[in-house]
Amino acid sequence: MLEHGGRLLRAARQYGIPADQWLDLSTGVSPFPWPVPALPASAWHRLPEDDDGLIDIARAYYRAPALLPVAGSQAAIQALPQLRAASRVGVIAPGYAEHAHAWRQAGHAVETLPAEALRAAVERFDVIVLIHPNNPGGERFTMEHLLALHADLSRRGGWLIVDEAFIDVEPEASLCAESGREGLVVLRSVGKFFGMAGARAGFVCAAPPLLDRLRERLGPWTLSGPSRHALRLALADADWQSMARARLRTAGERLAGTLHGAGLAPAGGCALFQWCRFPAARGLHEALARRAILTRLFEAPSSLRFGLPADESGFERLRLALGDIHAAAIA
Repeated sequence: MLEHGGRLLRAARQYGIPADQWLDLSTGVSPFPWPVPALPASAWHRLPEDDDGLIDIARAYYRAPALLPVAGSQAAIQALPQLRAASRVGVIAPGYAEHAHAWRQAGHAVETLPAEALRAAVERFDVIVLIHPNNPGGERFTMEHLLALHADLSRRGGWLIVDEAFIDVEPEASLCAESGREGLVVLRSVGKFFGMAGARAGFVCAAPPLLDRLRERLGPWTLSGPSRHALRLALADADWQSMARARLRTAGERLAGTLHGAGLAPAGGCALFQWCRFPAARGLHEALARRAILTRLFEAPSSLRFGLPADESGFERLRLALGDIHAAAIA
């Protein structure tokens, strides 16, 4: 299995610091979660039902013609490669590594390239996978760019897959409204923006024939009853969503400023995280971990991703730790 952020209990054991003393910045999950209410007993006792209203609420939120609930976008990432014959697949790099891994595991020929290189070599691929905004680099793409890329691929029976796990803060940039086009697949997650990573819930927006094939591959009850109940409420809570977008933009700008102030100019990012590239990333990752601050380390390229602190004390703790580490390094 590939390495991911969020391994707080492992870090607690490794560094001998209790888990409740850590500042976990290793994921892009919002630290300002949607307030999940008490769930009715029926959500736990009854089998989930597809006609409970979730589809209509999700279609309205994502502005998608058709979609399929899945057990996190990870479920779709693993299943989609099973729906194509052997293909030539280009995946954005650096990026969420599970995409390339899943296509390779299914027997496809995979190349990982920067976004511009993928666009320039579109004729070489049957499938292109982008992340928008990219994780961890934060690259963004215009609607015109994405639709032109899709047109190039679809003329040859190809697919464009766009992972929009981090786009909820800027919904106007989403491709979901165009996802009825054949060969266009958009993945959405509720774990990041809504802070509901434990629900393991997401959606695939695509044309109905492809969604039908994916549904057959995944089988029934892809989401639990409690997850479906909470999602119906969260996706319909427009007032909270508006408040959360403003709060996340402010926190993201503050995180970027904190890193700049410590001499770590972010190379990219979005409202939910910032990404810093530098040769000594592993050393800083370990120095922060010894201070019970967990970040996401990337080996290639050498870099760290910083998620958002949840409050004033978290920002101050990060600022002081970076200052202490810098002072120790030049002492």
